[in-house]
Amino acid sequence: MAVTEKKYQLGTAENQKFLQDVRDGLLSFGHQFPSPGGSSYYLGDDGTPWKDRNRETWITSRMTHVYSIGSMLGHEGSEALADAALKGLRGELHDDQNGGWYAGLTKDNEIVPTKQCYAHAFVILAASSGVLACREGAAELLKDALALYDLRFWNEEEGLSCDTWNTEFTELDSYRGLNANMHTVEAFLAAADVTGDEKYRVRAGRIIDRVLIWAKDNNWRIPEHFSSDWVPDLECNKDRPDDQFKPYGATPGHGIEWARLITQWALSTYKEDKTGAEPYILAAEKLYNQAVTDGWAADGALGIVYTTDWEGHPVVHDRMHWTLAEALNTSAVLYHVTGKEKYAADYQEFMRYLDEKVLDHVNGSWFHQLDRENHLLETVWPGKSDIYHALQATLIPIHTPSLSIAAAVKAETK
Repeated sequence: MAVTEKKYQLGTAENQKFLQDVRDGLLSFGHQFPSPGGSSYYLGDDGTPWKDRNRETWITSRMTHVYSIGSMLGHEGSEALADAALKGLRGELHDDQNGGWYAGLTKDNEIVPTKQCYAHAFVILAASSGVLACREGAAELLKDALALYDLRFWNEEEGLSCDTWNTEFTELDSYRGLNANMHTVEAFLAAADVTGDEKYRVRAGRIIDRVLIWAKDNNWRIPEHFSSDWVPDLECNKDRPDDQFKPYGATPGHGIEWARLITQWALSTYKEDKTGAEPYILAAEKLYNQAVTDGWAADGALGIVYTTDWEGHPVVHDRMHWTLAEALNTSAVLYHVTGKEKYAADYQEFMRYLDEKVLDHVNGSWFHQLDRENHLLETVWPGKSDIYHALQATLIPIHTPSLSIAAAVKAETK
């Protein structure tokens, strides 16, 4: 790789400054998200709220998380924004009758049906970050979210989480998926870091062990979709390959994201026991390297394709911003942990691509979806819904890889 600009090189003062500028821009971009009740509007291309779209729990939780971090970083206005989102999670998005959190609310304040594991995992993450930021009500929210998750989503016997209930928690959908379980790992690691209750780290490890079995059986391409008894459905949504949350085939971005979370879990679990952590770090490297081999510039243009088939051939060629964010995170983490120059070189190339193609230097934030030629596309992710993935990509590469990012920021800002 011929990247020479210091601002793209991990560990340089120039890169630190670049990350700081991007981070400040993102935090400023998201200021208009709160609705009167606190739930998050979906943000448009210039940060103006799209008030005709649903106000969803997972987006509100993400905004709670990022502005809790923003408050610890000293970004002006973050405290009020985090508190607004917490108001939404504790108020209008919470189902006081049946427990848990609605999927969201429509523009007319009608309930969006179902109770999603994915959204509830993000409530745990949001509350954990809120506790670290000393936001009022966050501790109570975390306690309630963990209790509800334990009751409705976590399956102790399987060591995995189910996916979707009806609103009343009386009917459980037969679909099982790893996207919700991946964000459960993220949430459980955050909860363990904040509460000190190590059972959540143990649970994260149980999920990871199951995922690694499936990954090994599929040449380090992770199955995403499963039946109720956890049999992989490798043909799921073959007729709708660009589904927003359940795309067909392997998702390189998730392979990359899993690699980072596995590394975080291994480092935080085994600490100084490098022998115990080693097989997990090696597995993380295999996941990352397979995903980058399959996804990066796979069709001749820069960027990581959204999905591939089970032989690694591109299916959906679009470039999603979150995939790049995770590539920046994981390449940096693997470099810090292994010292292998390949990962630092990957980070440089990803950082250049961010600057040249994905950063919106006019309206702010990152373009959320580009086509195979890196032109703006808005079929799966119109607008710029939230700043969660992008903000984390300005922080994870330069913080302690064994800690959840909010805990790592807290540790360095004391």
